[in-house]
Amino acid sequence: MKKITVIGGGIAGLTAAYYIDQQIKENNLDYQVQLLEASNRLGGKINTERRDGFTIERGPDSFLIRKQSAERLARHVGVGDKLVKNGSGKSYILVGDNLYSMPQGSFMGIPTQVRPFLSSQLFSFTGKLRAGMDFILPKGEEQTDQSLGKFFRRRLGDEVVENLIEPLLSGIYAGDLDDLSLMATFPNFYQLEQEHRSLIRGLQKTMPAPPKPGKKKKSMFYSLEGGLQTLIEAIEASLSEGIVQKGKAVNNITKSNDGYELELKGGSTISSDAILIATPYSVMKQMLKGHEFVDNLANMKATSVANVALAFDQSAIKEDIDGTGFVVSRNSNYRITACTWTHKKWPETAAPEGKALLRCYVGRPGDEDVVDLSDKALEEIVLHDLNKVMKIDGDPLFSVVSRWKDAMPQYSIGHKELVNNLENGLATELPGVFVAGSPYEGIGIPDCIDQGVAAVEKIMNFLAE
Repeated sequence: MKKITVIGGGIAGLTAAYYIDQQIKENNLDYQVQLLEASNRLGGKINTERRDGFTIERGPDSFLIRKQSAERLARHVGVGDKLVKNGSGKSYILVGDNLYSMPQGSFMGIPTQVRPFLSSQLFSFTGKLRAGMDFILPKGEEQTDQSLGKFFRRRLGDEVVENLIEPLLSGIYAGDLDDLSLMATFPNFYQLEQEHRSLIRGLQKTMPAPPKPGKKKKSMFYSLEGGLQTLIEAIEASLSEGIVQKGKAVNNITKSNDGYELELKGGSTISSDAILIATPYSVMKQMLKGHEFVDNLANMKATSVANVALAFDQSAIKEDIDGTGFVVSRNSNYRITACTWTHKKWPETAAPEGKALLRCYVGRPGDEDVVDLSDKALEEIVLHDLNKVMKIDGDPLFSVVSRWKDAMPQYSIGHKELVNNLENGLATELPGVFVAGSPYEGIGIPDCIDQGVAAVEKIMNFLAE
């Protein structure tokens, strides 16, 4: 019998374990798969708290509809009927002390419709003029990589970057735009510029037609009734008995005559023919310590963030805002980086009738120490900032603070080369050992699922050979 070990019970590892288990059963393979999770829970950053009728996401709250692998997995494990779409109200940018509507037709902060951009009060006349230079500037020189900040500043200028693009993209990656790799995050933008010269014209030619005026904007995100933890619970329930082993931390992986030996915390060992490591990058490096190609890999930056969920009676919010939330420009004197009006983004599932749920984020490059403050201090910071924007009467019914220390991998310039070096080294020196998850080829839920699926194919091909 051939043994397959998946290390890490986040969404990438769970996906791989599920699809391997399915292949074993469907093809009657003489294989055995086990999933080792160091903690006492599965899901990694996906963590839902259900409290007093509220559904509170401590990590991600949704996944993109257009990336179909997450929806497909949900249907495979029997919770397709629980998928819910987000409410699609207005979203805003907070610059200074003012909220500005997100310009219609912008894609990841890049304006694709001229008229809404020109009429927006978010930018000065000079900033609009500078962004318009994208239509006449030559395409950039061919490069293997560059920072997102450098690329967008050259095309659209500082003002559009700082007031629109940076708040949006930093909300996704929790990082510094001037350090993040263009080719590891949005290589399509580089390709559009190379092919169409103008980034805006490239998007105009390749994006679907915008909705007609007055037509409701389409939902872009899915969640599930009961929160994203519903998906994790469904995957775990779908796995064959005995696959999941919690509280099993792997200290070290070494080659043996006929495969690999995994040394667990406590001293016991497990043998395996193929291994998928779906852990944080630093944990992977520690498990493979002593292999020269791993020791020579650069350390990967990882930032810390926190979010604070606040529950209220709707009557406590004296100045309500028509929308689903806002992101904050770094030019503003705020410590929160974004706020989601969760009861409006997920009107069917987030909060009981007559209640409101707000979720605010703190922690950005240069202000990561805020994550280490007490729950009470974080709640006070969030309420102080919120009351500059919307008047809230009294204390929340309750708050839930979630901290993610060194949890957001940073795809710095040269990230793709780092991943290639790792995968080539594994193939040469540790054949049958593979990696997947947010440190490598995408941090979103569908990206991690895609990596888990790709790892299954690699493992099966390796064992077949």
